[in-house]
Amino acid sequence: MPNDAQILVLYALTDGPLHGYAINTAIDELTGERLGPGSLYGALARLEAKGLIEALGGEGRQRPMRITEQGRAVLESELRAMARVADAGLRRLGERPA
Repeated sequence: MPNDAQILVLYALTDGPLHGYAINTAIDELTGERLGPGSLYGALARLEAKGLIEALGGEGRQRPMRITEQGRAVLESELRAMARVADAGLRRLGERPA
């Protein structure tokens, strides 16, 4: 199961290939916060090792990455699970889920 940083990276890559800085910019636009370099590049390495993202060439931090079909399936599954938890939590708080 991917952690939060990995989910955010997968999300950022759904619009197309990006390099590390651009991934972090997309995460910042969504959350209002950037991942630290260790979190970002650690997530990239783990996702690539799992086959959820792949490099498109280049070297170092300017190496563009893209999400794989397996990565899309994992992201969708994780987002659906998060949505179920959010809906249940809102109902317990007496709020109506979106």
